[in-house]
Amino acid sequence: MAFTLRQVQYFVAVAEQGSVTRAAQNLSISQSSVTEALKELETDLGVALFERHPRGLTITHNGHQFLRHATKILASVSDARTSFSGQQSALSGTLNIGVTSLVAGYVLSDLLARYRRACPGIEVSAIEDNGGYLEHLLVGGELDVAVMVISNLRDRMALQAEILETSPYRLWLPMGHPLVSADIISVADIAREPLIMLTVDEIEENTGKLLSALGARPHVAFRTRSVEAVRSLVATGAGVALLPDLVYRPWSLEGDRIESRDVSGSLPVVQVGMVWRKGSSLPQAARDFVGIAESLRSGRIR
Repeated sequence: MAFTLRQVQYFVAVAEQGSVTRAAQNLSISQSSVTEALKELETDLGVALFERHPRGLTITHNGHQFLRHATKILASVSDARTSFSGQQSALSGTLNIGVTSLVAGYVLSDLLARYRRACPGIEVSAIEDNGGYLEHLLVGGELDVAVMVISNLRDRMALQAEILETSPYRLWLPMGHPLVSADIISVADIAREPLIMLTVDEIEENTGKLLSALGARPHVAFRTRSVEAVRSLVATGAGVALLPDLVYRPWSLEGDRIESRDVSGSLPVVQVGMVWRKGSSLPQAARDFVGIAESLRSGRIR
């Protein structure tokens, strides 16, 4: 029996959430429905997509490979639906967008590819910069819309924001680290570990505030603006990292495994969203861009 789109949708949701429970909540269905769909999908593919353990699920190497195909499948379904919108295809003009560093490689690339397929007549111009500068460009009318981290949006009086994704912080660990098998991991446990610090957007500020609130001075072993560098350093045992789940991938470029675990206590979240100037009349090209972004929220088939 061939796998179904629904099974693919459930698989992507579990892979993104790292939990059947969270995936079922986001999809508004029962956990048993998600579990059954995953079993049927694995049977059809003939491979294990997840490793089962008492703490939940961990995506396997095969699962990580299939995830790339699964996201493309869902993207194709979304494209097929928008292809019947002749109005979008007939549009011409320009779209000026901005993006922050953390978002550029994990949200914008897929969104931009789908937008270009849906609106081939639109000329897109994109700029990557820090949030403060993008806000300045939005208020000044130099950008139509920005895709950015909005948790720390400064000028909320002048800017309108809509959340696309909320990503909790999780702890990245190398295989074999003692905390991998811990039932509960606290922020105090992290404070004793060498920390690999990502210095883009609000990550360094949030992590520092979190540890300082406990009276602990972060033991920063390495600071970098590269997420790939963080993966490689964590995977080889140089330290641990506390990062939003949005950028987690279970393998480094060298093929080494990275574990991800929840941390107990009240941790900040990263909100990614669309931002535009309040009171401005968005051009049709920008409204279509926002609409496509909304349709991709949570990776659901709409």
